[in-house]
Amino acid sequence: MKQHYDVLVIGAGTAGSVVAARLSEDAGCDVCLIEAGDFPSDPDIREPGKWPSLPGRAFDWAYSTVPQPHTANRVHDWPRGRVVGGSSCMHAMAHVRGHRDDFEAWREAGGDRWSYDGLLPGFIRSESFSAFRSETRGSAGPLDVYLPDDEVSPVVRAYIAAGNALGVPQLSDHNSGPILGTSPNSLTIRNGERVSLADAYLTDEVLARNNLTLVTGCEIENLVLDGARATGVVALRDGEELTLTADRIVLSAGSIATPLLLMRSGIGDRKVLRQADINCKIENPEIGSNLQDHLLVLGNVYAARQPVPASRLQHSESLMYLNSADITETEGSPDIVLACVVAPSVSAEFTPPAFGSAFTILCGVTHPTSRGSLRPGGPGRHDHPIIDPKYLDTEYDRTTFRRAFRMARRIGHHEALAEWRKAEAIPGMDAQTDAEIDAFIANAASTHHHPCGTCRMGKDERAVVDPDLRLNGLDNVYVVDASIIPKIPCGPINAAVVAIAETWSALDINKSGR
Repeated sequence: MKQHYDVLVIGAGTAGSVVAARLSEDAGCDVCLIEAGDFPSDPDIREPGKWPSLPGRAFDWAYSTVPQPHTANRVHDWPRGRVVGGSSCMHAMAHVRGHRDDFEAWREAGGDRWSYDGLLPGFIRSESFSAFRSETRGSAGPLDVYLPDDEVSPVVRAYIAAGNALGVPQLSDHNSGPILGTSPNSLTIRNGERVSLADAYLTDEVLARNNLTLVTGCEIENLVLDGARATGVVALRDGEELTLTADRIVLSAGSIATPLLLMRSGIGDRKVLRQADINCKIENPEIGSNLQDHLLVLGNVYAARQPVPASRLQHSESLMYLNSADITETEGSPDIVLACVVAPSVSAEFTPPAFGSAFTILCGVTHPTSRGSLRPGGPGRHDHPIIDPKYLDTEYDRTTFRRAFRMARRIGHHEALAEWRKAEAIPGMDAQTDAEIDAFIANAASTHHHPCGTCRMGKDERAVVDPDLRLNGLDNVYVVDASIIPKIPCGPINAAVVAIAETWSALDINKSGR
């Protein structure tokens, strides 16, 4: 293995897979992609219906939060993929771009290229979508996006019908126009199997390129700094320490690992670093702040009148994005989301009914206003990070969650579901007042696995990265992953992260000769 490269890409997850594949299309650019994990070997990763059982296995970083006061002082597990393909090997495969209004905050932070229209070429370039033709959809990209039809559960069809009967618009899908409404979920599935971003972008043909080196089982301790530049990284592989150098370094390790690596390298808030026994070399005080995540309430569970057939997809088959003030509204970005799961889906605080005997309606807030932070628990890569998302920290989040829950219950009790619904099992009809609903939400709320924002993009001097995603304080280090997101979009963030990586990879700064 060589020691020096044109570009080091740290992390072979969603963003890193895209960046390494795209940069190495230029034969004059020598790229090294570094991943702490290995290639996927667990067969359950491939099976769409097995995703709820994946957290806690050997390829999970298995992060956790500090106790959260507004969720009954519970500690929340935060699974993240330690594997080639990253968290795209663990997520629920729903592919949702978000509403165009979601990206207005991105445009304000970084300019027109980060607006929805600016990101649209990246969305199109990334996807292979064949359900129908549209000028806003891609048909020749690496990432399969599948819109199911016959496989959709009859329970989910009844849930969609309940929404339609109440005036919720019926959509063709969630990515081709307005998002307010309901549709079966678009899924990153091919021939009945999960498609991770490594499956899509790091194909055998790509990995065979002479100018692309993939190094697995390699953990990064810190960046090597020399003034306003990073010359390389110190890493550990097979028990041996090595130093890899490069002209440019791209951090794509995700919204937890990327800020932690920067802080371990002495880049961050001086006070925060001092608490972790790390010497501050470059002051960048917002690294690790602006942490955002979606919560879902798991869940409003209904005992079934008849056996519930097992999902032929991945259990959570349909999202319903709504304006809680007017669920018939078609314009603008939603403030709440519902999801129908063809199984009992509950947090660890509840005992679920038997599989096949119940279905669940989940609910969440699409644009939470709570903002948390993370920081290293010590100077080394094995020191557990201190993650505080500050769930439900604002009155807006708590109030909007009540609205979301009441809407879930309204759908769940609708006549269109009468064939399937026997009775509300969790929380049960005794929970009616705001206080009772709040207590249920506190015990039922769980991560939707969308952490982002910890290396905020912006034009202001306090931003962690500039509009080119260059780290402020270092001339040749870039952050390209979910951590640069200034404000969380309404849906699952994986599609947006792919567009970030596609958009950055196409910038002029990545052309040979610079």
